[in-house]
Amino acid sequence: MGQVLDILALRSLVAVADCGGFHRAAATLRISQSAVSQHVRRLEKAIGRPVVERQGRGAAFTPDGQALLTESRRILAAHDDALRRLVGPERPTVTIGTTEHAADLILPAVTAALPGHQVRFRIDRTRRLDAAVDRGVLDVAVHLAEASSAEGIPVGTLPLSWYAAPDWRPPAGRSWPLVAIEEPCVLRRRALSALAGRGLDAYVVCDSGYVAGVVDAVRSGLGVALLARVSSTPEGLAERSDLPPVPPAAMSLRARSGADPALAAAVVAGLRSVLDR
Repeated sequence: MGQVLDILALRSLVAVADCGGFHRAAATLRISQSAVSQHVRRLEKAIGRPVVERQGRGAAFTPDGQALLTESRRILAAHDDALRRLVGPERPTVTIGTTEHAADLILPAVTAALPGHQVRFRIDRTRRLDAAVDRGVLDVAVHLAEASSAEGIPVGTLPLSWYAAPDWRPPAGRSWPLVAIEEPCVLRRRALSALAGRGLDAYVVCDSGYVAGVVDAVRSGLGVALLARVSSTPEGLAERSDLPPVPPAAMSLRARSGADPALAAAVVAGLRSVLDR
């Protein structure tokens, strides 16, 4: 047979299933979303049938895709076991969960803080990260403190700024269109409150399940958004100084029961080195 099931492509397919979509799979694997898509297309070409159907920003597996997913897990397990036998024990694996807010700042800081570990990431909403920590699926979770009912370790704050498309102009009158992550969302509530405090009649013109969707909608000119301010302005957006300032959002960390205290301490130190305090 001339067909080959590429190991990297199989890892991407499993990540799409485990993370719930192409965007989050790409963030977890730390590769581009287009690379994940190319991997899936490579697998579809190998077996001659579609395996994944996009549903918005999510993905649904076809029956053939479900069958390939089962085989993929078996192949990857055998592959990784063989490497361990041939190369020796790998670095201990730690799984870190974080929200999408400032993930491009948080992920490198956590990776650098754990040089002796193989770090895997899961990007998700705070409530799902909390549940994963409680189940022991995640070793550590980092999220907006205000979004969680569980007590965590303070690790710093995220400065917040308003953004719009560079040529966007506010509408006449007091109505302001807002783009935001769907409820529950701390930044959404803060944005609506800040605009109302300025006497503006804000309304949500577009909901998104992810920060990437918010950025896309704002870039297209739908309205303004309140986002975490990181080292560089998102491509295609401009920061606005004509809207009310919003206080920074506190970030906190939770570790699963039984996790190594030194592990959590290292992550806390790494985050505090890049987050405002």
